[in-house]
Amino acid sequence: MSLSLAGKVALITGAGSGIGRAHAVLMAERGANVIINDVTADGLEETAALTEVSGGNVEMMLYDVSEVSGMTHRIQAMEKKIGRIDILVNNAGVSGQRLAFDDIDEASYDRMVDINLKGTFFATRAVVPGMKERRYGKIINTSSMYALGGNDLAAHYSAAKSAISGLTNSLARELAEWNIMVNAVAPGFVRTAMTSAGRDDAAIAARAESIPLGRMGDPIDIAQTVAFLASDEADFITGQVISPNGGERIVGI
Repeated sequence: MSLSLAGKVALITGAGSGIGRAHAVLMAERGANVIINDVTADGLEETAALTEVSGGNVEMMLYDVSEVSGMTHRIQAMEKKIGRIDILVNNAGVSGQRLAFDDIDEASYDRMVDINLKGTFFATRAVVPGMKERRYGKIINTSSMYALGGNDLAAHYSAAKSAISGLTNSLARELAEWNIMVNAVAPGFVRTAMTSAGRDDAAIAARAESIPLGRMGDPIDIAQTVAFLASDEADFITGQVISPNGGERIVGI
């Protein structure tokens, strides 16, 4: 058993910045060939450059995960080109923008569900046939700490991320007979450009002080968890939602 991902092919959505970029770089460092997806060309190119420095082979896929037909076609074409996709990391998502319930209109709700939930659902649909044929696959979804206990702002975000946790549990049962393992990470507060938007330095510092470990997460904290789940060392783990959150949410039995 090993944390090495040598010879594996990993598709990472939302890899143009932040946590998704950390996934791509770390997986390449551990030997994987990576397919990186995002809607921002500049971000994809920056991630590709960093990933190539790590020694990995990189393919770029510029497309919106919520556009199901086009995204499915691109995934299938990429799988045909490379030969397989062993690992899918459903990382693409949007934040809740700290919206109060009364301020969440239909457009905000639809965007949240389309990107966070529908994108995850149908990207998974696109890779599962090949994984079934090869009788192997690792699918890692991105839930949230807020799916474990809610949040007083951004109810649509908490709802979508809770749905991802449920999807993870269900697919783990359904796909187990093909040796496809499905898990999720539920990150705590990780400092990225997206999570820092609308917060000044004082607010960020206060937020960090509220976390038992005394700091916010870094993208590498989440990437290391995901890379572990993608590795051979996690071959008996499926249907789990693992939350690297510094102790901010502690969920017992």
